[in-house]
Amino acid sequence: MLKTIPTVIADIKTNINITTAAVAFNEVKQNNGVVVDVREPSEVADNVIAGTINIPRGLLEMKMLQLYPNAELPIYIHCSSGVRAVFAAEQLQRVGYKNVKAITCHIDEIKKSVG
Repeated sequence: MLKTIPTVIADIKTNINITTAAVAFNEVKQNNGVVVDVREPSEVADNVIAGTINIPRGLLEMKMLQLYPNAELPIYIHCSSGVRAVFAAEQLQRVGYKNVKAITCHIDEIKKSVG
């Protein structure tokens, strides 16, 4: 039997850290972490979020391992709705990153939290 995406997301959320945009952008200033936008480049071009790095979800593990080889680096993942962020956080944990948090709010809330 196939699982629905909401069911899969609910399962993943039990194994990853979730945060709000406001907390994430506050913490990243204090801990020298990185906020990764896993949207596609065309989405980012239409709605840029200052202070983030864009690495599309399909390239995430490879690019992160190249750009940020520190397993302890605080990493905050966002997308436009939180769904891809949850999947991305799970994948980064799977490759060994220890301090990953998914920002699961809508992109409008993320934009409000950038300061």
